[in-house]
Amino acid sequence: MKIIDGKPLDADEYARIDAYWRACNYLSVGQIYLLANPLLTEPLNAEHTKPRLLGHWGTAPGLNLLYAHLNRVIAARDLDMFVITGPGHGGPALVANTWLEGSWSDTYPAVSRDRTGMAKLFRQFSFPGGIPSHVAADVPGSIHEGGELGYSLSHAFGAAFDNPDLIVACVVGDGEAETGPLATAWHSNKFLDPVGDGAVLPILHLNGYKIANPTVLARIDDDDLADLFRGYGWDPYLVAGDDPPAVHQQLAATFDAVLDDIAAAQRRARAEGDRQRPRWPMVVLRTPKGWTGPEEVDGQPVEGTWRSHQVPFGAVRDHPERLRALETWMRSYRPEELFDEDGRPLSDLLSWLPKGDRRMGSNPHTNGGVLLKDLTLPDFRDYAVEVGTPGATNSEPTRVLGNWLRDVIRADEQEHSFRLFGPDETASNRLDAVYEVTDKVWEADVLDTDEHLAPQGRVMEILSEHLCQGWLEGYLLTGRHGLFSCYEAFIHIVDSMFNQHAKWLKATGELDWRRDIASLNYLLTSHVWRQDHNGFSHQDPGFVDHVVNKKADVIRVYLPPDTNCCCRWPITACAPVAMSTSSSRANSPPRTGSASTTPWPTARVESASGSGPATTMATPTWCSPAPATFPP
Repeated sequence: MKIIDGKPLDADEYARIDAYWRACNYLSVGQIYLLANPLLTEPLNAEHTKPRLLGHWGTAPGLNLLYAHLNRVIAARDLDMFVITGPGHGGPALVANTWLEGSWSDTYPAVSRDRTGMAKLFRQFSFPGGIPSHVAADVPGSIHEGGELGYSLSHAFGAAFDNPDLIVACVVGDGEAETGPLATAWHSNKFLDPVGDGAVLPILHLNGYKIANPTVLARIDDDDLADLFRGYGWDPYLVAGDDPPAVHQQLAATFDAVLDDIAAAQRRARAEGDRQRPRWPMVVLRTPKGWTGPEEVDGQPVEGTWRSHQVPFGAVRDHPERLRALETWMRSYRPEELFDEDGRPLSDLLSWLPKGDRRMGSNPHTNGGVLLKDLTLPDFRDYAVEVGTPGATNSEPTRVLGNWLRDVIRADEQEHSFRLFGPDETASNRLDAVYEVTDKVWEADVLDTDEHLAPQGRVMEILSEHLCQGWLEGYLLTGRHGLFSCYEAFIHIVDSMFNQHAKWLKATGELDWRRDIASLNYLLTSHVWRQDHNGFSHQDPGFVDHVVNKKADVIRVYLPPDTNCCCRWPITACAPVAMSTSSSRANSPPRTGSASTTPWPTARVESASGSGPATTMATPTWCSPAPATFPP
């Protein structure tokens, strides 16, 4: 791996960035432990601490370090950038940073940047009536909670697609790196267009431990680690150490180098026409877990071990020696050098930070509804199948739907705000009319026998349902539109991802400042009763059951019975409504009686309102013939 030497920070820059890091570490510890006395203006006593201590300290120092250094390059280069936090249990860190930069107080004016606001900030964390312990929807600048691990990198790439000026920094925890979805997501660099897309900067944070075990990638040598990521197509840089002055300088020099690499790759592609796939840079950061925290507790090592993962020591109300240790720990950050007597951050702490929308907690992309534009949707009536006698005409619902999607893509040619996602099934699902106007995105090698592969396109195909879902979620959360087409039996692979997205929609629906995003639309095909060419493995209609366990203000289920109703479904699902996830179920092979036989409303399940967070899922099913009328 590349190691960048040098000392780009002068004495003043070093002092500012180290002070900012200490301030965020102080604020992170305070959120976990304190109810009162936020500035330690009096000796700490038991009543100042929370009766139940919750939160995760171990990842916070690394996240604070990275946020500080990302702030430096954003301000110096005027970058459009935000960060996705894979180890989302490090919620105290992101809350601390957004409060310090001002985004938190802009969003929640009652939590002001002073002593009173700091006390509220500490008290609300993981406390009844307060905020969650993770990087949840409550946190300005977050599009990724990070509670369920594995999806940070796919969300980052989804956000970067069709955002050519955006850079998404993505912190990948070394525990998260052991998950299957994350391991596959490293291949997303084969789908990132250096001309029309933005950039993703992965930062693999190797702090060595999970809850109670070492992490795999932290225990292989640097040569093997470098070979792994070079094999994935990345250019890895290493920053490692436990001496703050040295790590600050090396991380600053490395961020300068990787951002130069990104700018050079984009310049070659955009200005010079170089279509060779870039070897994008990534950073491997190796620092101790729980860095700057207690070295030992009760004779056991804590800093740099798994014991620092959550609360380094508990029961501070009952053990005076631990209360003293907590006060010593917090005073080690020298809060009197960071905040004035009223708790306001000192000007030297803030003067160099990004301003306005350049703050990562205020970046408009992280509140995607602010940027959302309506799709231009063709009139579904133009795609109607003529029905003389109900049930007498054969047609393929999804093939006709493919014609409609083709024209959606054509109408979106200028905005580039719609993509079609699927695990190698677009043609199998009879949606291949879209290839008349677009291609499948592909940045790897292309052979003469390949079809419809190109560096730019609207169709995203990879045989990973996790990656398709993650890309689409990141795309939607940053203000765009999309559709996920998948075989019914295998959409179950993303059951849990669906749950997490539905939870996100529920949470954001309760936050006035979060703007509505577009629906996440599923089209389910290859149904249980048409598996003569496959078998039992392809038979599982249970995703509908899974979806309808959610409340009607989060989900919609549509059951279009035939071709014409299948074409009517996406008008409802993709129309300009509030946050929604929409899914439709349609057979891909032709079957008898698939022409228009029923009015659209007859075979759908939905809530009374068309607005509000929704996960819509439509699925054609058999129904009795009815008068052949096309729905208005």
